Amino acid sequence: MDDTSSVADSKAFLAFSTYATIVILKMMLLAPVAWYFCFTHKVWVYTNKLDDAETAEDVERVRRCHQNDLENIVPFVVIGLLYALTGPDLSTALLHFRVFVGSRLCHTVAYLLPLPQPSRALAWLVGMIVTFSMAYQVFRTAHL
Repeated sequence: MDDTSSVADSKAFLAFSTYATIVILKMMLLAPVAWYFCFTHKVWVYTNKLDDAETAEDVERVRRCHQNDLENIVPFVVIGLLYALTGPDLSTALLHFRVFVGSRLCHTVAYLLPLPQPSRALAWLVGMIVTFSMAYQVFRTAHL
């Protein structure tokens, strides 16, 4: 068996693939949500003239949530892939992946409802800590 097939058969890699797919799909689903808000409120994010500031805020909130996902999920996918390739303990890897996915789901709910701060900030912070923890593990296991 070659190294490529052993990586693909790794339980940590398969778990990463599952959880990365979940957060990527969540991020992708925010685009149709933004369009839904635009159509139902008849407000377009990219126009300079917004008649209803409160309605525009709803649309802008979805757009900012999507932007935040782009800024956090992309690094998770890249660092998580490198982390999964280091051959981590399965239970530790699952903890990292599940906590990150949970934090991003909580962050989205806190952003869209909106829930009072610090709920959104705490959800964001948990996701960042997980990503930095995986990055640390990648550096720790690297053979420089």
